[in-house]
Amino acid sequence: MKKYLYPTLLLVILSISLLMLSVWSTHFKSNTNEGTSYIFVYQNTDLTKLNEQLNETGRMINLRRFSKAAKYYNLEGNIKPGRYKITEGMNNRLLVRTFRLGWQSPHNLVLSGNIRSMDKLASIIAGKTESDSLEVLQTLTDFNLVDSLGLTKESFPAIFLLNTYEIYWTVKPKDLVLRFKKEFDRFWNENRVRKASELGLNPLQVTTLASIVAEESNLSTEHPIIAGVYINRLKIGMPLQADPTIKFALNDPTIKRILYKHLEIDSPYNTYKIKGLPPGPITLPSPRIIDSVLEHNKHNYLYFCAKATLDGSHVFASNLTEHNRNARAYQRAISRLK
Repeated sequence: MKKYLYPTLLLVILSISLLMLSVWSTHFKSNTNEGTSYIFVYQNTDLTKLNEQLNETGRMINLRRFSKAAKYYNLEGNIKPGRYKITEGMNNRLLVRTFRLGWQSPHNLVLSGNIRSMDKLASIIAGKTESDSLEVLQTLTDFNLVDSLGLTKESFPAIFLLNTYEIYWTVKPKDLVLRFKKEFDRFWNENRVRKASELGLNPLQVTTLASIVAEESNLSTEHPIIAGVYINRLKIGMPLQADPTIKFALNDPTIKRILYKHLEIDSPYNTYKIKGLPPGPITLPSPRIIDSVLEHNKHNYLYFCAKATLDGSHVFASNLTEHNRNARAYQRAISRLK
């Protein structure tokens, strides 16, 4: 009897061992090799498409084993859309759970440079999310949403502070807008609100002024000085006469020189005709330049123009006579280049 029992027992142990090895290989053995890749899984992606995407990463050691595990865990029909990170040492169970539970890897949405329109903003957001530009633009121009935030279509751009935001690829445009509003409100802490109030302005007005300052100079050292010029003008009821607002009103940022004909445009952004601030930012605001407005240089300058050195810097003046002299020097420098 024992003569037959031991071989049978050995066979059972061997079978169990092989089964355990198979289970371990299918579920728990590392199935991704060295390196990191990201895949973007869209809504309604099936297992066949997912397998293709994983194969294209070049990170999978044994795609057949992953497919086997995916079927075992009933992944088909339960794949969540998202941006997923595939790294070295992931086993099939972890891979399946990642796609089934939507364990996405966030990435950065960077708002920087000159963003003067909702079209451009929509394009930037669409490049970092699952939504296309049209869907994003429809949200950005949903004036019921804008109104619900206590904003107007003109002041709405103020909430999109130039910064780096960590987001998920699947974030919906509306949720992202609400996120921007929260970030804007967080930025405007009690200290900044107090400083704005001391200037006789609210956060939206300071943000609007900051957008004008940003368009006037690329030199960060000049921003607090230029902000001081405009605040001085506001205090005495003098029109801002800011050339960037004319370019915005004409929807042409490429204009090199503002002519008298340009100043005739009827627009709430024509700061030559209308006293005070325009109804909203002319470009998306930079937190740093907003702080330059709040911490502006205190001086008696009312005018500024480009320096005759033609290096992009400006010269400032406290009276019109001095300003006209500076302007003539600049024009002579330009003429010498012709």
